Amino acid sequence: MILDTTHNNKEHKNIITDLIGRPYTFMESIKMRGVGSKRMIIENVSPNLQQHLNTIADINYANIEMRPSGILIYINKGLKNYTWVIPFYQLVIYKTNGISIHAQGKFVHFKNNTMFKENKVYMDKLFDAKVKFDERYSFQY
Repeated sequence: MILDTTHNNKEHKNIITDLIGRPYTFMESIKMRGVGSKRMIIENVSPNLQQHLNTIADINYANIEMRPSGILIYINKGLKNYTWVIPFYQLVIYKTNGISIHAQGKFVHFKNNTMFKENKVYMDKLFDAKVKFDERYSFQY
C-alpha cells in the first residue's frame, strides 16, 4: 500500500498503525540504536512504482523506518512524499548488487554505493527483525 504522506492525515496514520504497529518510543529507539536508515539511492523500481519517482534524470532517494510488525519506505518525489507500507509477512529482501526489497507485487532496488554501505548495520538489524518475526509463525514439517 502506497500512501501520499506529503501532508499529515489521521486516516493514513491509523492505517499504518493497524498494519505494522505504532512507532517505537524514544527510549526503545535508543536501546535499538536507531530504527531508521540513512537515505539511499534508488537504482531501479518495478513499473507500478515508476509513477512515484522523479521522471527527469534526478536522483531518487528513499529511507526505511522499522516498526514492530513491518517497515515503511519513504520515497521523495520533488515536493511530494510517498510512504510504502510493508508488513513483515509480505516482505522479501534480496541481497544482490545492493539490496532489493519486494512486496505486494512491487520492488525497489537500492544502489550499492557509499550511502548503502553506511546503512549496513541498519540492514543487519532489519534482517534480524524479519527473522524474529518469522520465527513466531514458523511451521513444523
